[in-house]
Amino acid sequence: MTPLLVKAARREQLDRPPIWFMRQAGRVLPEYREIRKKFDLLSITRNSDLAAEVTLQPVNKFDLDAAIIFADIVTPLHGIGVELDIVEGVGPVIANPVNSCADLNMLREIEPNEDVPYILDSLSRVRKSLPSDKALIGFAGAPFTLATYLIEGGPSRNYSKTKALMYSDPKLWHELMIRLSRIIASYLRSQVTAGADIVQIFDSWVGWLSPSDYSKYVQPYIEKIIQDISDIDTPVIYFGTGTSTLLRLIKDTGVDVVGIDWRIPLDEAWANLGYDVAVQGNLDPAALLGPFSVIESKTKSIIECTNGRPGHIFNLGHGFIPNTPLESIEFLVDLLRQLGTKSMQTTSQ
Repeated sequence: MTPLLVKAARREQLDRPPIWFMRQAGRVLPEYREIRKKFDLLSITRNSDLAAEVTLQPVNKFDLDAAIIFADIVTPLHGIGVELDIVEGVGPVIANPVNSCADLNMLREIEPNEDVPYILDSLSRVRKSLPSDKALIGFAGAPFTLATYLIEGGPSRNYSKTKALMYSDPKLWHELMIRLSRIIASYLRSQVTAGADIVQIFDSWVGWLSPSDYSKYVQPYIEKIIQDISDIDTPVIYFGTGTSTLLRLIKDTGVDVVGIDWRIPLDEAWANLGYDVAVQGNLDPAALLGPFSVIESKTKSIIECTNGRPGHIFNLGHGFIPNTPLESIEFLVDLLRQLGTKSMQTTSQ
């Protein structure tokens, strides 16, 4: 059976939109927090039993339509030997940032079966545990977003070092992006082989770029990844925040689904993209911190503006906020199942 999420990514007509959430496997769940008392994030990702358990927790708890494998966007970098740590409350921190061509030597080709076997094992375990109508999502960080960590040494407020290198040393930038593109393509391909039904590319910080800079410094490398994995016939979702000015360029990379954040109305974004591409989104995660009436109002608005058009995947406009109440998530999922079915029925009449 083809999972609902995959059907939506291919813009098939469905009874309702599939539901999953970014950061669903993690800190909003008390079960996960208990595990984190004993293990840090990297330790969980390297333990296939734990990673599979954490991946399945939100699907089992909320009856979601997809599981996303528990890992971090820097996992493949860690796998090939880049010295890094994921610092609580900070994020990925790189020990030796990239400043010159010599620094690129740490970015060797990835051999997934040898470098990240635990991720592939986790995927295989989860796929065997999931019902056939529920999708397993593999993922990777995009070249630009991984480059920001490698150049800045960690999270940044303005990505000034990244932009400085991008503008002043285009040859080094190109070589860095090519190497990252190859790593990402191989990593995504291996995840599909291990059991992923669909993959998402997270370009978390690309919204800091202008359209012209995206077109010149980022778009060619996303296109390369899409081309390199085109033969595996697996839908690709691309998501970044603050990308409302980049939407047409993102579509032109050849991705199947464009993730939309909460800063732009979904109908406006979809009209801008064109209806020959699927969309994912786009409830403001902060809405789940408000009363049920706010959640209902904002969710209804999103469902209504899709007009029952095939190709919508319901998600947040970013990941869960850590203190999101579980009852708000439960209310949202129940509401979506009701609204989605009603919307589809209205459209078919």
